[in-house]
Amino acid sequence: MDTIGDMIIRIKNAGMAKRSSVSVPASKLKLAIAEKLKERGFVGTIEKHGKKTKRSIELQVLYHEDGTPKVSDVKRVSKPGRRLYIKSAQCTPVYSGRGVAIISTPQGVLTGEEAKKAGVGGEILFTLW
Repeated sequence: MDTIGDMIIRIKNAGMAKRSSVSVPASKLKLAIAEKLKERGFVGTIEKHGKKTKRSIELQVLYHEDGTPKVSDVKRVSKPGRRLYIKSAQCTPVYSGRGVAIISTPQGVLTGEEAKKAGVGGEILFTLW
């Protein structure tokens, strides 16, 4: 099962269903992704719940003033069946700069802009706008 794809689709679906929060199973990678989405303003507060194998992350879903969710669409780029890696020079703006590309690099999980500034490439996980 694609756990990262499951996480981003849960966030998108929670926004479309007008939910205030969404819960996803926890991992270090998902927590790092959630932190980047919080920095960019796509999700609100992040809370960790549970212990050992029953851990989960609860994310607050954010909305625009007109009631539309901030996460309107996502695209999973690198999939378990086909990994896709990019160089730092290939990091381009997503959705005219309104979106974000999340990249797993040797320096940790970075956005496309951060990876380009740092001069590192890596596996492009997904784009979100």
